[in-house]
Amino acid sequence: MGIFTRFRDIISSNINAMLDRAEDPEKLINLMIREMEDTLVEIKASCAGLMANTKKVQRHLDEAESRAGRWGEKAALAVSKGRDDLAREALLEKRRYSDRAHTFERELTEHGALVEQYQEDIRQLEDKLRAARERQRILVQRHIHAEKKRRAQEEIRRMDASEAVLKFEDFENRIERMEAEADMVNFGRKPDLEVEFEELLVDEDIEKELHMLKSSLKRVEEQKSES
Repeated sequence: MGIFTRFRDIISSNINAMLDRAEDPEKLINLMIREMEDTLVEIKASCAGLMANTKKVQRHLDEAESRAGRWGEKAALAVSKGRDDLAREALLEKRRYSDRAHTFERELTEHGALVEQYQEDIRQLEDKLRAARERQRILVQRHIHAEKKRRAQEEIRRMDASEAVLKFEDFENRIERMEAEADMVNFGRKPDLEVEFEELLVDEDIEKELHMLKSSLKRVEEQKSES
């Protein structure tokens, strides 16, 4: 059994409400669209058949009216010739074709109403089908988005804790190497102020040593002079 047992079920259905209650909305909307399309094809075929039959009835009506008119002319001719007996027969044929014409007229009226109803049904069903296809498009987009999100989450989970730790340690080692390289650039170099103070100390030691050397030489000279 289809989702819609009758055409009116399709027209009166609330697609959004049905999809909201469905366990698998995407599958349901596909089934609904397929049934709508099948129903639309059937209605259009029925409407086309009825319109073709309407043209046939119209031809029968035209023929019946034409024959009724011709029998009326024959009846008048018979009366003018004094043949009332033939006039009566002609009038009977005229009535017979006139009755047929009235039957065809009623049939045409009924067909016209049915064709209008078919056309209205087709319009409503096409509107419903467009709405369903739009909802299908939205569901497909949501499905694609959800699938991409799922794959991204799986990719994230694929990196386990140990791999994350290794990546962090590798990053930490890189930072330490960069810091060591920076220290090597300044290795052996001291701040300018510290260098100046060390130079002062060196100068002081040199002066002391020079003073000691002079004192020693002076004592030697004194000893020589005393002797």
